Amino acid sequence: MADGYRFPQQSAGNYYYPQHTQPHHPRHQIIRNGTPPNNIRSVFSADTPSPSRSPDSHSPAQNLYGMFNQNHQQGQHGRVNGAGGRGMPAMYNFQHQNTHQPQHMQHHANIQQDHPTHTTNGAVLGHHASYSSGVLSNSTPSFTPSNLQNGHSATTRGGQAQQITEHWAEQIRLHKESEKAHSLMMEGAPNHYARLRAGENRGITPAPAQPVAASDDPQDNGESRDLGRMADQQSPLKRQDWHNMDLSGQGLRVLSAPVFNYVFLKELYVASNKLAYLPPTIGQLRHLTLLDVSNNQLVDLPPELGMCVYMKQLLAFDNRIQTLPNELGSLYQLDILGIEGNPIDQGMKQVVIEHGTKKLIERLREEAPVPMPPTPRSMLDLTSGEVSSANRERFKVFSFNILTNEACTERLYGYSPKAALDWEYRKEQVLQEIQSNDADFVCLQEVDTETFKEYFSMKLAYSKYKGVFWPRSRAKTMAESQAKNVDGCATFYKFEEWILLDKQLVDFGNLAINRPDAKNQHDIFNRIMPRDHIAVVCFFENRQTGSRLIVVNTHLYWDPAYCDVKLIQTAILLGEVNRLAEKYAKWPACKDKKSYTLPTEDDDDDDVELAPEITPEPSKEYSSKTQVPLVICADQNSTADSSVFELFAKGSVRPDHPELLGHSYGNFTKDGMEHPFSLRSAYTNLDKTPDALPFTNYTPGFRGVIDHIWYSTNALENTSLLGRVDPEYMRTVPGFPNYHFPSDHLSLMAEFAIKGPKMKKALQEPDFGPSGRRDDRRRT
Repeated sequence: MADGYRFPQQSAGNYYYPQHTQPHHPRHQIIRNGTPPNNIRSVFSADTPSPSRSPDSHSPAQNLYGMFNQNHQQGQHGRVNGAGGRGMPAMYNFQHQNTHQPQHMQHHANIQQDHPTHTTNGAVLGHHASYSSGVLSNSTPSFTPSNLQNGHSATTRGGQAQQITEHWAEQIRLHKESEKAHSLMMEGAPNHYARLRAGENRGITPAPAQPVAASDDPQDNGESRDLGRMADQQSPLKRQDWHNMDLSGQGLRVLSAPVFNYVFLKELYVASNKLAYLPPTIGQLRHLTLLDVSNNQLVDLPPELGMCVYMKQLLAFDNRIQTLPNELGSLYQLDILGIEGNPIDQGMKQVVIEHGTKKLIERLREEAPVPMPPTPRSMLDLTSGEVSSANRERFKVFSFNILTNEACTERLYGYSPKAALDWEYRKEQVLQEIQSNDADFVCLQEVDTETFKEYFSMKLAYSKYKGVFWPRSRAKTMAESQAKNVDGCATFYKFEEWILLDKQLVDFGNLAINRPDAKNQHDIFNRIMPRDHIAVVCFFENRQTGSRLIVVNTHLYWDPAYCDVKLIQTAILLGEVNRLAEKYAKWPACKDKKSYTLPTEDDDDDDVELAPEITPEPSKEYSSKTQVPLVICADQNSTADSSVFELFAKGSVRPDHPELLGHSYGNFTKDGMEHPFSLRSAYTNLDKTPDALPFTNYTPGFRGVIDHIWYSTNALENTSLLGRVDPEYMRTVPGFPNYHFPSDHLSLMAEFAIKGPKMKKALQEPDFGPSGRRDDRRRT
């Protein structure tokens, strides 16, 4: 094996050690040279093989060591660890038995109350409940003001005795255990934590593999499911067999770049080395729940650590740290910040002593100055000035899921300051973004009824907008006081330039159960109908040019476990757009545009009149439904590899598509799904370019493109797009919303040119040759 051996695979996982080489056998428990496995103080035998020994070709661990450099056997440790000849890290995977899982969250919620009664040291490696790990000691000392261990005084800065809080008692306990571990590693036993973990977990029966949750937030607890937030469908943990690494006690002076490529790591131990700094790339390890950098020479912690918002323990005992960056305020799930043994700012230390880690993290977050805003997003020209003269009529469409106030909770977005999550602040930011972009059409998702009526409708009226809104269908069954908080889709338009000819609600659930083929289709009633998502379809005409346009605004269901529901919702939507487009293609012409308005129950504005010098052109006529320009703004909660994207882009999905999950949906699963429109997502025009959009939804648990502006390519040309967020700004932003981005979604804007009618080629007079022309001259 590559400089080590592998313990038999158990529920505790796989263990890798740099010092020993023994043959692997899955049925035998390996004992090092007769030394009891738990005696980590034992001196190793002189017969121990050299760390530079070539790996056994049959070793099951060979490929893991090859992760660093499969073509080298000697010298590879120095390139990875930053120190030559020190050996490879110990990598392992730890899993609890199923009986321990349900108690994990409860244990964390009551961590303050539980610590005084702990009889084991399970807290050191994650505070796992109902499991006596004994990682570093077998008993927890009792702390009183007059009886403290390790020489710690129970006095205040004024010299008066004070009661030791549970927070500080836990800090002292973990510091003492860190000192013991450091002492053992200095005696010649590196990789201390991996060795102890291996010894503890011998004999534990294997636990069956657990399915990966929809969200990679280890503290999700199902709340995101209730509030309809997108989760990571492509978690890097799904195919990873190990997620912990121990580089402790190896005398490392620097951590080399390859370590930070293992973005799946959940625990990283680099204690008892000679590190003078942590590189900014530590922020790439965004799944970390535990980081131990104790007993090094660190003078500070990098701001990029604030990207690791799932961190539960950050142990930095016995370094030279004097202060902490405000960016650590993003670590809202942090239970323990190990600072003892550092010349830390006394004010920060006192907060931890009196109130604990969470209070210090809260202060770092809430009292931090508002950061500088990013460079404004720029409009990207896609035409290079080559738009044909026939396509001069242009319009802009703005689309934005604004994150309804009901869903914006500290539980989900606790990495952001409370002031940035406040609805009064966020809705003003949304308004400013709409006004600054000045689009012809604004499609907003997750707008509640009260906000539409009392805020956006009134504020945007000053910018010459009128709006169309429908809430999700659940509002019909609620009292008015509750219904006002139900979100829906709102479409605003510049009423001085566009006439609203028609508006329609597309209620997916209601349409699904009323289809003729829905009879006896239980999946339609059980899976489609309970999801009350909607779309709003509007039909417009330009007052001056007479061009007509269909604008669709929709928000699809979010849950990755219901990909079939999203697909059926998309099929229903496109079916309704198909039906309405056929109707709109035959819509009669507007005879008097100067005072044309569509009366609504909320519309008390006077009729719009064009300036006298503008002569409006007659209404355009369209030969078929596919010739009417079409734009669809969608938060489709689906990535580019989904069946939803396939149906939009390719126009059809087969009836046995895997994402239908074997459910029955009438003709959809009998004949398949299709639509006649030639659609393209505007932002795919940036694919394979440096300006490609990396995300439209950005949270610690999910980063991807799930929002789109679709357009009919036969009738429209995409001329420009609102660009990406400054990558340098994103370097220390763990997720949206924040002070500069009021939603977890990114706003999109596309400009389109309406394609002119295709000109018929002029017929040329046939040429019959010279003789024919002479005959013609004779006749004349």
